[in-house]
Amino acid sequence: MERIIVWYLRMSVTYFVLGVVFGVVMLLQPGETGYYLPVHVHLNLLGFMPMMIYGVGYHILPRFSGRNIYSPLLMRIQFWLGNAGLIGMAISWPFVRGATNVSLFDAVLIASAFFSLVSIVFFAINILKTIKSI
Repeated sequence: MERIIVWYLRMSVTYFVLGVVFGVVMLLQPGETGYYLPVHVHLNLLGFMPMMIYGVGYHILPRFSGRNIYSPLLMRIQFWLGNAGLIGMAISWPFVRGATNVSLFDAVLIASAFFSLVSIVFFAINILKTIKSI
């Protein structure tokens, strides 16, 4: 298995554990749930699930199609953008939720969301171009 695919899977499992930890913290500290709910949700639904799908997809779909991945470079760029986007959102959400005015964390959140969006588009392009002849 390619090293970058292993890293997608490692990050997926890491985000899953962190998402569950935030879930337990919210259970133990219900008064703080409003600040950490978006972190919990994003770690699970933008971290664990997509990173697992990316890793498994990049490993299996080229084999099913009998083709090499369209762009290994795009796969690596997507990995870094996706992780930067998720980590940026996870860090900035509690500050944005607790702020009464626009702050630096609003800009970080918006930039991070954009990184995540670009990462998802890169995955779609890379996979669709890989399997295009099927």
